[in-house]
Amino acid sequence: MSWYDINRDGVAIRIHAQPGARRTEVVGLHGDCLKLRLASPPVDGKANACLIEFLARRLRVNRSQVSITRGMGSLRKTVFVAAVGLQPAALLEQEGEAA
Repeated sequence: MSWYDINRDGVAIRIHAQPGARRTEVVGLHGDCLKLRLASPPVDGKANACLIEFLARRLRVNRSQVSITRGMGSLRKTVFVAAVGLQPAALLEQEGEAA
């Protein structure tokens, strides 16, 4: 899949973020990115924090393992998840609960 790259240290995921949504959720693919709606405004890093929290919860890793490596102030971001054996395609599966 073109929206993520797996290497020996973890996974780099290309994200298209849409802050200010009613709820945080995966929308689907948007070009070569995974599109996420974020239920936080794009001010004072709140949307970035929401993104990290959401990905950590969905991928079942610690928040400290998730970092934004590119695009801190942009809608298009690259997020690195430091976890070996991670299956990012699971993000496209339906979640049992809404954020």
